[in-house]
Amino acid sequence: MTDVGAMAAVVIGRNEGVGLDLSLKSVRAAGLPLVYADSGSNDGSPGRAKELGVPIVELDPRRPFSAARGRNEGLAEVLRRWPEVRYIMFLDGDCVLDPVFPTAAIRTFDENADCAIVVGHLAERFPDASIYNRLCAIEWRSPPGRIHNMNALGGIMAVRISAFQAVGRFNEDAIAGEEPDLGVRLALAGFAIIKVDQPMATHDARIFTFSQWWTRAVRAGHALAHRYARHGRTRLRDGRRELLSDLFWGAALLVLVLALLWPTRGFSLLLLGGYAVLGWRVYRHYVRTGLSRSDALLAARFVVAGKFAHVVGILRYGRNRMRGRFHIIEYK
Repeated sequence: MTDVGAMAAVVIGRNEGVGLDLSLKSVRAAGLPLVYADSGSNDGSPGRAKELGVPIVELDPRRPFSAARGRNEGLAEVLRRWPEVRYIMFLDGDCVLDPVFPTAAIRTFDENADCAIVVGHLAERFPDASIYNRLCAIEWRSPPGRIHNMNALGGIMAVRISAFQAVGRFNEDAIAGEEPDLGVRLALAGFAIIKVDQPMATHDARIFTFSQWWTRAVRAGHALAHRYARHGRTRLRDGRRELLSDLFWGAALLVLVLALLWPTRGFSLLLLGGYAVLGWRVYRHYVRTGLSRSDALLAARFVVAGKFAHVVGILRYGRNRMRGRFHIIEYK
């Protein structure tokens, strides 16, 4: 049983259905006190939490919902109830926590005074339910060790509360990508992020259509643009390489092909072969990391397609920034 004086948990959700029961019960099984933060669910999720006796924070709908806001407000309630807690486990309502992970995380914190975040291996619960779930399973793969590329940081994490508060908590203006944003701020402040070789949680993506996958990729592009706007000019140059890659492959190359179409009498179409080259490079990278050839081919196809969705998200971020309004992009 984990020392409840050391760690508590915040589970966030919006219309998670029966999966929320599994998530909340898994935290209880790990021995952690917890709070559930709900972002305007209309499927009875708050009622499910109440039946399990879990304290609830229902976010005020007069302000835009976001995962960042749910985690921040959930932590505030945790500290109100259990002010002695030193670490917080953030979990999404579509995830089931491994009961051993909190103990491993606390041990890692105790052994590494500079460590602000501990993560472990995240597994997709139903990777064969759709090719999109399979893509998520591939996305979660990364080696253990100290994390320097913040793209590897997701919302399931154990956090040292003092470090979290020192850098200003999650950025509530971010509709997505608030986790890498937090990671960059922690790194700039001298903190470390460590992935341990330990199962952390299982995740249920529930992505069954191309439109869901596309919307999720658009959201990722929006998040990338927001990260670059905040940290692209710091010493970490967060998001710079990814943003330039998306803009080149998702927009600039197509514009160049079309601009040269008439002057070259159609020969500019040969430049489209660059997408095959990109796909081959991605395929080789995944094979070298131990992925099967079939999964590597699947990932390569969607990495290339994702460039175009990311550009849509980048443009949407620019529009939203000019308007001064940001709203969550939902794909479920």
